[in-house]
Amino acid sequence: MTNLNTDIKPKQDRGVTLIELLVVLVMSGILIGALYRVFISQQKSYTVQEQVSDMQQNIRAAMDRMSTEIRMAGYGSKNLDAFGGSINGFTGIIKPEGNSKLTIIMAFEVGLLLNDPKVDKGSYKLNVANAGEFDNNKKKYLCISGDNNYVVGSVFGNTITLATPLKEGHLKGEPVFLVKAITYDLGTINDGKPVLRRNENTGGEVEPLADNIESLQFTYFDANDNVTPNLPLIRKIRVTVTARTDRVDPEYQGSDGYRNRSLFSDVMVRNM
Repeated sequence: MTNLNTDIKPKQDRGVTLIELLVVLVMSGILIGALYRVFISQQKSYTVQEQVSDMQQNIRAAMDRMSTEIRMAGYGSKNLDAFGGSINGFTGIIKPEGNSKLTIIMAFEVGLLLNDPKVDKGSYKLNVANAGEFDNNKKKYLCISGDNNYVVGSVFGNTITLATPLKEGHLKGEPVFLVKAITYDLGTINDGKPVLRRNENTGGEVEPLADNIESLQFTYFDANDNVTPNLPLIRKIRVTVTARTDRVDPEYQGSDGYRNRSLFSDVMVRNM
């Protein structure tokens, strides 16, 4: 019979030593710190890109709005004499004030003639859809079909009574326009941030067209593409806008920590 050795001791499991535990904790801390730095860096990059994207959309929207309206300067308003020589005190189709303020006069379609089947020459009364867009104060400048200009004497319901008789007859459905003087300039909002403003000069509030606009500049050219101060010779207006991000980036060097973008557009003035 074989004798079994009963002196063999079972294998003992070793525990984690304090040094090993400290090493693991240090390595984990380094890894977590590195991951946190990557997260913060990515988060900051995302925030910056979001602000830059918002800034670019902001400036493009403002530029599109201004370009569209400036292009139509003079439409429906060439005969200012029919309005008494001015629109709410503005006597020119284009009125620059320095290089950063511009007022233009143009017509905005607000309704259609409802007279059925037509309204005759010599009549003083028009039936107009949305006649409430007019009054006999600062919204009294009316244009029919982009050509005939009149001053509104009174408005009652859909009926507009003109101060002078119609020079010609007009058919039902012809467009009716309200002529306004639109001013673009720079200002500030309540928190002190710069803003591009649009003012219709009709007694209402000034419209903030775009926030965080650092500069606005208008340059005027004649038909030969030469810069001109002579208003009757203006055929093109270059609009240059510089916008900035909404918040400061402490790590960005330049412009007091604000990132900025400039955009310009050459606008051909069709009705000059």
